[in-house]
Amino acid sequence: MMLTCSVLVFALLLPQARSFLSPSEDDGVPEEWLLLHVVQGHIGAGNYSYLRLNHDGRIILHMQSLKGDADLYVSDRTLHPSFDTYKLQSATCGHDVVVVPGDFARPVGIGIYGHPSHHESEFEMRVFYDETVHQDPFDKGMYASSDERKEKSSAQAAEEDFQEEESIFWTILIGLLKIILEILF
Repeated sequence: MMLTCSVLVFALLLPQARSFLSPSEDDGVPEEWLLLHVVQGHIGAGNYSYLRLNHDGRIILHMQSLKGDADLYVSDRTLHPSFDTYKLQSATCGHDVVVVPGDFARPVGIGIYGHPSHHESEFEMRVFYDETVHQDPFDKGMYASSDERKEKSSAQAAEEDFQEEESIFWTILIGLLKIILEILF
């Protein structure tokens, strides 16, 4: 009897284990997609966790909220995207998918947001490279000189510094205004 139950449990769990170890068409993941990374983490309510994507080409982000509700925000303009500053987003209550086009400037910022409806959210994100999309050999970006790439990256760094300084300025200004209002009223 015990052997029969063990065989039955093994038979039921084998297909689930196989789908976890190798994504298939059943998961909505074509065989042509190459799994690059699996990222697991926890995020508190109302908080962000940030990742940086440096891989070239078309990248697919599959994120599953295992507990709570984690949302996905992506941008090629800032490394700290949020629900205010993003280019691509997926904010469902379970499975979130974002396709990062190959023409997005690298590095790409990925923000994972813990929805405030849950005290803590747990997620697993799988990062896939789509091998079916080939690079355009006439793409100007592929043949840019190292000086052009350095100039572009230094311009992005200057823009990020400006955004950080602007954010600090506004934080200080709002803090001062709050103090003045407390004194007056």
